[in-house]
Amino acid sequence: MKKQAELRMENLSFKYEGAEGFAVKNVDLTIEKGSFTTVLGHNGSGKSTLAKLINGLFLPTQGKVFVDGMDTQDEQHTWDVRARAGVVFQNPDNQIVATVVKDDVAFGLENIGVPHEQMEARIEEALGAVDMLDFIDRAPHMLSGGQKQRVAIAGIMAMKPAALILDEVTSMLDPKGRKEVFDTVRRLNKQRGITVVWITHFMEEAALSDRVLVMHRGEIRMDGTPREVFANGDALRSLRLDVPPMALLAQELVRRGIDIREDILSLDEMEREVVAKWRLNCKM
Repeated sequence: MKKQAELRMENLSFKYEGAEGFAVKNVDLTIEKGSFTTVLGHNGSGKSTLAKLINGLFLPTQGKVFVDGMDTQDEQHTWDVRARAGVVFQNPDNQIVATVVKDDVAFGLENIGVPHEQMEARIEEALGAVDMLDFIDRAPHMLSGGQKQRVAIAGIMAMKPAALILDEVTSMLDPKGRKEVFDTVRRLNKQRGITVVWITHFMEEAALSDRVLVMHRGEIRMDGTPREVFANGDALRSLRLDVPPMALLAQELVRRGIDIREDILSLDEMEREVVAKWRLNCKM
């Protein structure tokens, strides 16, 4: 059975005012409901522009963007689009607007006109979804970077979105904070069916998604499963990207004549493969 499309782009192009070229060019793309799609690309490849086009913060120069069937250029649906496809950006400090966590989560609800009598339950539910309910009365400036990002995600979750667009939300965090935020988003995707568009430059995060898109000069140059995309290491390097560390190690081991799977992506997969080979050798 064909999956329902959540986000759709048709011949999408966008040019910044005064720029010579397009920041996003000729993108035809469908993001399926409940999927986890990672977008990769070096700086200036068009990733962040694409995120703002999906959310309706930018409107296409050419082409169309549809969110749950709504045209982002239809002014009647502006707030509906932003509620259905919530975006979280790179710097958590730029997204905090209140002095108490619960008030920060309430900000988006006020913008879309949610009645006050419904807010408390939605705020608590959203903070619970990102494991931040115990911090509901805390001052955001007392939180870690990862905790701030989870509060930002809660602010979007309170609006009951169908999709989350996360633009390099782990790039300013330490490894612990990165793991906290990524694991939170993966859980929301798997357990709640939230459609995720995850923009990152960390290859190990991309390796855990359903689908990987690679952008270069505003165009989508590669599209496939993580295993399919990262098998093309030479093509990725030509686009100024690399493969996940474990994939790189596996490929190097194969080049040196070691009998091991070349399509390994994660540390867990590498561990299982090494243990399997060791046990096989012990039986011989």
